[in-house]
Amino acid sequence: MSREIRVSEDPAAEVAERLTEAAVAGGHVVLTGGSSPKAAYQLAAERDADWSGATVWFTDERCVPPEHGDSNFGMADRALLSQLSAGPSVVRMEGELGPEAGAGNYEAAVRERLGSDPRWNLLLLGMGPDGHTASLFPGKPEVEERSRLAVAVPLAGMDPQVPRISLSLPALGAAREAILLITGENKADTVARVFGPSPDRSLPAAQVELRYGTLTVLLDEAAASKL
Repeated sequence: MSREIRVSEDPAAEVAERLTEAAVAGGHVVLTGGSSPKAAYQLAAERDADWSGATVWFTDERCVPPEHGDSNFGMADRALLSQLSAGPSVVRMEGELGPEAGAGNYEAAVRERLGSDPRWNLLLLGMGPDGHTASLFPGKPEVEERSRLAVAVPLAGMDPQVPRISLSLPALGAAREAILLITGENKADTVARVFGPSPDRSLPAAQVELRYGTLTVLLDEAAASKL
């Protein structure tokens, strides 16, 4: 695996550009939730490129209906997908089915379309202040899953305290290219723990390793301030 850590003056703009390029090329693009990605989605929507050849997937979802304010799909749809003149095919996680059924359905969809080793063209991740990524939380059993592609997360590690569905570490690691977007001073201590000289491997964000491509850790100056 190769990994690059970069500090950017405008990481959201960089992510918007990469998302647009991958979508226009007709790739399988994996979106994620969170405030940092939302800014990138809004910038990508302003470009209004042709996403019609792309397929959009999701890293994780809260077990709420798609129109709920906590839905990752709902956020991405409002910020980006519904704003595009030529939108992509979307395979969303059905959080409303609950964690077990939702994860089972998503795993089946991934395997049907991409097989057991889904080489997403571009996968976007974020990281929480606790070091979680997707909905893989420190100390939770889902982090140890190695055979499933999508896992049920019955107990979240932080708010909102609702069950979730998440891609597993093996599924995340199958991407050809991934961007781990981290912004904000409140994550600087965790960035130092994960990407400093002695990485804390107990944190899920430190365990994302791409088997076929490059992981770019894209930081703003605030998030990188303690590296």
